[in-house]
Amino acid sequence: MKADKASQTAQYMALFRALETTQPANKRLFKDPYAVSFLDGKLNWAARLSFLSFVRNYVQRTIHKKIPGALTSGIARTRYIDDLLQQTIQQNIQQVIILGAGFDTRALRLDALSNMPVIEIDHPNTAQKKTAILQKTLGHLPNHIHYWQIDFNKESLQQLAVREKLDFSIPTTIIWEGVTNYLNAEAINKTFAFASEFATGSYIIFTYVHQQVLDAPETFFGAQKLLQDLDAIEERWTFGFNPEKLSLYLQSYNFVLLEDSGAADYRDRYLPNRPEKGYEFYRVAFAYKA
Repeated sequence: MKADKASQTAQYMALFRALETTQPANKRLFKDPYAVSFLDGKLNWAARLSFLSFVRNYVQRTIHKKIPGALTSGIARTRYIDDLLQQTIQQNIQQVIILGAGFDTRALRLDALSNMPVIEIDHPNTAQKKTAILQKTLGHLPNHIHYWQIDFNKESLQQLAVREKLDFSIPTTIIWEGVTNYLNAEAINKTFAFASEFATGSYIIFTYVHQQVLDAPETFFGAQKLLQDLDAIEERWTFGFNPEKLSLYLQSYNFVLLEDSGAADYRDRYLPNRPEKGYEFYRVAFAYKA
C-alpha cells in the first residue's frame, strides 16, 4: 500500500460512520459528528445530504453494489470495538494506543476516553491531515490525545517508544483496526512483540482477514471482485490469519485470546434488522496480556 493511500482508506470508514450518524437516533449504533469533517468532495456532499432518508438509502445501495457487505460490516465492527474498549476501561486500563489511527474518532466521541490519555500512531501524511482538520473543526487539539507520527521505512515502534518515552508499565488497551491485511508476517510479528512489552492486564483489539480469502477468494461472496479492485488501486491485501491457529500464535506473545468474531457474527449482534451479505471474511480479535 502506498504511503498516501492510508487517508483514502480512512475516508471510506469515515463515510460509513457519517452515514450511520444520520440514522434515526433509535436505530443508529453510534453517533460520530466528527466523521464528516474528514470527507472530501462528493463523499462530503453524500454524507451531509444523507439526513434525507432517500439520499442515505441511495448512497447505501451504491456502496453495497460496489463493495458488498463493507458498509454494514464496518458499522457493526465500529460498535463492536467500541464495546470491547469499554469493557477494558471497566478493567482499569490507564491508557489507550490506536495503531494506524487513520480518522478514528473514538478519543473524541466516547465519553469514557475524555479523561484518559490516548496515543494515536500513524504515518505522517495521515496524521498531519487529521490534526489540521481537527484544528480547523475544533479550534484546538484535545489535551488528552497525543498524535505520534511514524514512517516505518525509517523507524520502528520500539524506536518511537524510546523517542516519546512511552511507559510500558501502564495497563494499556491497543486498538489496531484495518491494518494487518496490508502488512507482511515480519511486520505483524514485530507489532505483537511491541504489544507484548506492556504490563500484565493490558489488552489488544485488532482486525484481520481470514487467510482463506487470500488463498481461495471464490469461497466468499464478493471477495474476488473486491481483491481485483484493490489490486487496481495498489491497495493489495497481503496478510491473513487462520482463525484456528490464532490462539496459539497469540500465546507466543503472552496474549490470551478472549473473542474472535467474523463479520457475520457482529452484524447479527448489532444489525439483526439490516441484513446484508458479504465481507464475512473480515474478523475482530480481542486478547488479554497474561
